Amino acid sequence: MIVYLTPVAKPRMTRSDKWKKRPVTDRYWKFKDEWKKQVPSALDLNYKQIEFVMPMPKSWSKKKRAEMDGKPHTQKPDLDNLLKGIGDAHYQDDSVIHCLDGIKKTWGVAGFIVITNQDCDLPW
Repeated sequence: MIVYLTPVAKPRMTRSDKWKKRPVTDRYWKFKDEWKKQVPSALDLNYKQIEFVMPMPKSWSKKKRAEMDGKPHTQKPDLDNLLKGIGDAHYQDDSVIHCLDGIKKTWGVAGFIVITNQDCDLPW
């Protein structure tokens, strides 16, 4: 399943975010609303592989874009915050997520999220 949304990390929120809107929290709430529209609520994120494809900056040259397409994304946002973002967008209580395999973030021409079925390699 491909979700055509640019991945957004869950920001650190404060109480004042309820009345004092910040761009980072507005962007996250819009992402969360769009996720709920595009992804069926019955989808169980357990036993899945998730790839966050981060859009390349427009300022990069064509040569650099071609070179970096599909390569690991090693900048902010952090992978764990991206995962928190979809966990909180998908579940009311995301503590039910117990197994994810092959979570990664890469560069791409456009931003999107790829979710595939995969058995987790559990040590027991």
